[in-house]
Amino acid sequence: MPPANFAYAPVEAGDAVTLPLALSVFADRAMVRTQMCEDAELAGFRIVAAEPVDSLLDDAIRPLGDVVLLDCPDMAGARLAALARLDMRVANAGAQLIVSTSLDALDAVFGCLDQSAPQILIAPSRAERMIALGRALAYAPGLHVRELEEQDRLTLLRLTEQVAQLAQRLGGLEGAPATAGRAKGAFRFESPRPAFAAQGDDPGDRLVAPARSALPDARMIRQIIRNRQARARFFDGELFADPAWDILLDLTAARAEHAQVSVTSLCIASGVPPTTALRWIGQMTDAGLLKRVEDPSDRRRAFIALTDSAADGMFRYFAQVGAGGLAVV
Repeated sequence: MPPANFAYAPVEAGDAVTLPLALSVFADRAMVRTQMCEDAELAGFRIVAAEPVDSLLDDAIRPLGDVVLLDCPDMAGARLAALARLDMRVANAGAQLIVSTSLDALDAVFGCLDQSAPQILIAPSRAERMIALGRALAYAPGLHVRELEEQDRLTLLRLTEQVAQLAQRLGGLEGAPATAGRAKGAFRFESPRPAFAAQGDDPGDRLVAPARSALPDARMIRQIIRNRQARARFFDGELFADPAWDILLDLTAARAEHAQVSVTSLCIASGVPPTTALRWIGQMTDAGLLKRVEDPSDRRRAFIALTDSAADGMFRYFAQVGAGGLAVV
């Protein structure tokens, strides 16, 4: 039986043919830069630049392409400014940005990226990078991918995480270089629809309360969070992975405490790997549940908070559960 061909074939449009998406790579570590180029070529991209990160610091205009892959595990002052400029260029060009960094540098990186809606990966494996490239294909304009009929972004997100977990458990793509005999284009994703909308609901009515409910007791919410975390002492923590709810609980407690929550802190609170948590934060932001809040005292910092509509939904949930005398989990 011949092997399955997952090649992403060019799409004809009249007399023109869609070329492979152009991609630029910026990474200081030569081995990482080579791996990123191999993975991008395997996924069907066309490499237009592969240079060290410091090349972004000079005044030369670098080709960006449709997708930019950037590896910056540590951030210095000059690099922060270069990353902010790159974020603006990517946004203005309508391109996509995929940034790999470390947990220590996450808050600094997140603070610089407020315009391009990037995918941020924390110390990613090659499997996770390939997943990010596949998502970039899903969002690329003009590729004529099919619209999902019954599924939405939440389904795509869960499928993405399942594929990533399966790839890592089976050894994934670690140490597997691209080979000349492989078909170009490792992914064929369908384009997602707007997220988290129940069937028949008007998106404008989601989580909107006629009147603001009272804040729940932050101490109670913190105790709920501790109780949820305690389950991992007796069972495999993956059995209870529910990052969206853990994120909502943590931010609800922070709102009641009038506290700010950094993206690094929220990743830890989610109970899943940081890269997975960042995907959930991105999807929940797109869905209108979370929002980015700039630090007025330091423009290089940004926090994550509940939107007013999401806060109303959480407050009404706690009020309803409390009125029924039921335990909250």
